Amino acid sequence: MINRLTDSLNFQAEALVMRAERQRMIASNIANADTPGYVAREFDFAKALQEATAGAGAADSTRRTSAMLRYAAPAQTNLDGNSVDMDRERAAFADNTVKYESTLRFINGSVRTMLDAMKSHNAG
Repeated sequence: MINRLTDSLNFQAEALVMRAERQRMIASNIANADTPGYVAREFDFAKALQEATAGAGAADSTRRTSAMLRYAAPAQTNLDGNSVDMDRERAAFADNTVKYESTLRFINGSVRTMLDAMKSHNAG
């Protein structure tokens, strides 16, 4: 029983780590939008999460995530060699922010539900 509860929370915790890493990467792309020669980065969130949850734990997540990074395909060519597409980055940032917040809310709700279940069991 406890394993099912912790497995769900572990999955959500890994998702949160992956979302935070993705947010950091998108912010880095945005920060370097005017840097000549900078090549935008991205990673496959689903594949990174799958590998993170199949592995040892959160300590290895960042190392595995950095291996999942790849260069973003440029949407347009720039004379200075910079491949950051600000429209794409802003949309990805907003999307990831919403998903990060929803993961936090899910974890919060799960913990509240578990605490309520423990309280009602102890009270009776």
